[in-house]
Amino acid sequence: MRYYVNWFFVVLLISSLTSFIEKDRSVEGLSVGEYAPDFVMCGDDSNTGETVHRRLSTLHGNYVLVNFWASYDAPSRMRNIELNRALLDEENTQIRIEFVSVSFDDYASIFRETVRKDGIVGAGCFVETEGIKSSIFKDYNLKKGFTNYLLDENGMIIAKNISVAELSSYLNVTHS
Repeated sequence: MRYYVNWFFVVLLISSLTSFIEKDRSVEGLSVGEYAPDFVMCGDDSNTGETVHRRLSTLHGNYVLVNFWASYDAPSRMRNIELNRALLDEENTQIRIEFVSVSFDDYASIFRETVRKDGIVGAGCFVETEGIKSSIFKDYNLKKGFTNYLLDENGMIIAKNISVAELSSYLNVTHS
């Protein structure tokens, strides 16, 4: 009987240790050091109103902040507004950083109205109307809650889930 009790505690200990390992391991999204998958962005040109298609790889040579969000996800929507405003701040406009804002809304009309209401400025705001079923969502291994990535000039991920404060301090360090 004592033999079985000892084995029970060993199994219990091992299972509890492995459960901690699984919780600490990040499986959501891509990791720092990986190259960001290329994708085609589709959006409206603010000058002509025509649909514009642009590849992420055409932005190589600049730092790029890729932010994924949706109008129905309040935290990601607020982060999108904050990041857009931070990059338009006079202190940060001297640094060459492109902002790519990708929404996973199912309807372009909802996306356009959200962008208008939120005051998002710039040509880097796009909608992926296939939503979470899109290849972009799958290639970036996104989950609900979304995320953002800061890419270097070569398209390598150098930061993930970056806040406005972290972005400002990071840009000040890398360009001072």
